[in-house]
Amino acid sequence: MKLHYIKFFAVLTAAFFAFSCSNDDNASEQLTGTGSLKVEFDQTYGDADFIQGAVYTNSNGEEVSISKAKYIVSNIVLTKEDGSTYTVPKSQSYFIIDEFTESSTLLNLPNIPAGNYTKIKFGIGVDQEQFNQGATGQGDFLATAQDAGMMWSWSAGYKFLALEGMFTSSTQSTGAMYMVHTGKTGTDYNYAEITLNFPDKALVRTTITPQVHIMADLKQVLDGTNKINLSEQAMVMGGAKLALVTANLANMFEVHHVHND
Repeated sequence: MKLHYIKFFAVLTAAFFAFSCSNDDNASEQLTGTGSLKVEFDQTYGDADFIQGAVYTNSNGEEVSISKAKYIVSNIVLTKEDGSTYTVPKSQSYFIIDEFTESSTLLNLPNIPAGNYTKIKFGIGVDQEQFNQGATGQGDFLATAQDAGMMWSWSAGYKFLALEGMFTSSTQSTGAMYMVHTGKTGTDYNYAEITLNFPDKALVRTTITPQVHIMADLKQVLDGTNKINLSEQAMVMGGAKLALVTANLANMFEVHHVHND
């Protein structure tokens, strides 16, 4: 009986090591080649889903609705679990997210080296190095931004974020328009960089295309760490308040979940 037990244990042990080696081989094979990664931007307002035409009350007691919500996402860098990074080529790394154009909110990033990714970094706006390439150095994105209304003029530069709508307040009982446009103003460039950790690894494989779901809280633009009183200034396109809006963007984004299927 003891001999049979020893033989059974030996067979079981051999099978276990064979299975482990097979799994290791498969894991190594999976981490070669390239795959794709999808990044979805889902707009909210505070804890609520964002709805076009809905009226939200901010911490200043102003009732706000949003008719335009656009921003430029650029310079995407992905970090693996071992700390190494992959930078999406600049020519493929400028996007305009438009809440009211559904197809624009889902980015498809091809040719990503297979690996387990844990972090994403991106810019809001067009970085100064790229802008300094001049109009001819912008490629197709210049025309894309112009068509989307995300430029003032070439000399004035890109609009990095455009938030527009109507508001009422205790001093503004009839609806008034507000406009918040961030971008280059004077000596301030107002480009923002966002770094987000993933709650779960994004497993990029030749056979798996993960989707990273990012929540973008539009409330943070005007009602984040810095509170912008629209009754005092409804058109924010420069000056001290624009720097406060830019600072608010650091807390606008959060990765909600990662799909690996």
